[in-house]
Parts: sequence; structure tokens; C-alpha cells
Amino acid sequence: MIILGLESSCDETACAIVKDGREVLCNVVSSQIKIHEKFGGVVPEVAAREHLNSINIVVKEAYEKANISPNEIDAFSSTVGPGLVGCLLVGLNAAKTLSLVYDKPYLGANHLNAHVSANFINSDLKPPFICLLVSGGHTQIISVEDYDKQTILAQTIDDAVGEVYDKVARLCSIPYPGGILLDKMAHDGSKDAFNFPQAKVKEDEFSFSGLKTAVLREVKKFKPDELPKADIAASFQYCIADTLIKKTKYFADKLGYKTIVLAGGVAANSELRKRLKELEEKGYKTQAPELKYCTDNAAMVASCAYFNPIKTDNSLMLEVFSRG
Repeated sequence: MIILGLESSCDETACAIVKDGREVLCNVVSSQIKIHEKFGGVVPEVAAREHLNSINIVVKEAYEKANISPNEIDAFSSTVGPGLVGCLLVGLNAAKTLSLVYDKPYLGANHLNAHVSANFINSDLKPPFICLLVSGGHTQIISVEDYDKQTILAQTIDDAVGEVYDKVARLCSIPYPGGILLDKMAHDGSKDAFNFPQAKVKEDEFSFSGLKTAVLREVKKFKPDELPKADIAASFQYCIADTLIKKTKYFADKLGYKTIVLAGGVAANSELRKRLKELEEKGYKTQAPELKYCTDNAAMVASCAYFNPIKTDNSLMLEVFSRG
């Protein structure tokens, strides 16, 4: 089954064509990072306009790269949510239009399930497994019992990991996109320079507001030109990764799972990937998506549409949603 997927939930306009949920025939991404840099973050109205400008271009390029015609597509899909409503509507309406024009099914995809599905791309991974999903808007541990059966075991009660990265980066005067730059900077610092706290919360919760405050207190102790940014980045990043991996391992052991995977934009983080890999020494099988499939992309959307589409009596009546 060949599915064309569209992703437009935030600041990436993307189109991919995927065969049987695993084989990527093409994956085209138009990033808006440079556009939003001057604002220090994503501006929804600007992002939506850029999606409108780019959507036809990425679709055309996808057909060309895959060397395939629209009539050869078996179904069209798009992200339905969560995400920025104005942005989501661009991809949704484009995919539905293609579905109607070529008389093929439209399949809606949940953005979070799509991130999980990124692990199926170019792999033979099968459920059951535990998934740590970390992104700009979500931090969750998910029990993936089957392709279409997923249960959230734990999630953040305040900021998501990606949000904390960006906020800590701003505290250190690191420009947007702060999280990525902070990760790179951490390589030159010491994780033992600062002893940042891990929140004491329930087993099904994460909390990072205290960590953010602890970083702020340390930053205030230094003059701006004397701030040890690399040490703060390294210590902060170690604390985050340690918190996430410990709790994920706890649930894997509790449920008897021996396979642990990462998903989401923060799954590209070097410290988190390193700590996950270390679990293999304790007998776990681990996996993380290729870096290009961690951040928002349409290949994961098409894969999700194959393995776990949103179930509905009439998919053409699906509407976008901002939170989930």
C-alpha cells in the first residue's frame, strides 16, 4: 500500500510517500526555522501562511523524487492534531482535496502516534514495546501494546522537555532554536559542574518547572559575560536525560518489556540517545528513529496512516484539533 502523507502541524511543511508503512520512497521537508529566528519562536499566523506557500511545491517535489504519479497513490493522509490549528488546516485540506480528486481514501493521523510510528520506518520493529515520547509540546511514556493500541503511562504535569530546553536556552542567551544549540554546547561542558534537582513526583508524572527555576538561580549568580554556558548546558542535559531514562526503565521493568524506543523531536538529543543505548548493556533492546525522522516530517505521518490511522466512520469529516 502506497500512502502520501502531509505534515503541517507547526513550522515544517512536509510531504512523503511511503510503502507499507516502512519503506520511504521520498521525504520532502520545507523548514521555516530561518523565518521564525527573528521572532525567537514560532508565530502561528506566519507559519500558516508559509504552509500555504509551500504545500503545492512539496507535493510536486515528492511525486518527482518518488518517480510516481498521483494515480499510483493508494491513500492520502495528513496530521489532524495536536498542533497549531491554522497550520494543520493547510495539510488537512490539501490531503482531503487530493483524496477527492483521485477518488482514493483519506486517512487522518494523530501527531503523537505518528512520532511513535517513526520507529517503524526502515526497521522491523513490532509491538509490544515501551516508547519515551519527548517533544516541544509533550513528554510521555507510552505502552505500545499493538500498532493501534497505545496507553499513556506517564506524562508531564507542567512543561514538556522541549519547552524546558528552549526556556533554559533563553536564560543563557542562546538564540532560537535554543534546544538544538544547547545540546551542541553541552559537549564542551561538565555534567558535574552543577547539581540540578530531579522532581519528586508520582510515578505517572514528570515535572520540570523546578529544574527550570534551579537553572535560573544559578544563572543569576554570574555576570552575563562570565556565565559558564557549556557547564550549565551539560549539567542540565544530564539531569533531564537521567530523569527520563530512569522512569522509562521503571515502567519497562514493571510491565516486563525488554524493548524501549524513543520518539519525538527531542529524540534527536545526543545525551538522551547515548543514555538509551547504554540500556543495551543491561539486556534491553533499544531503538531511536533516524535523526531526520525525529523532528516533524511526513514519512512518520504516512507510516502512522498505514499502521494506526484515526478510526472514524467518515474520515473526510475529520476536523483538526490543537491539543491531545
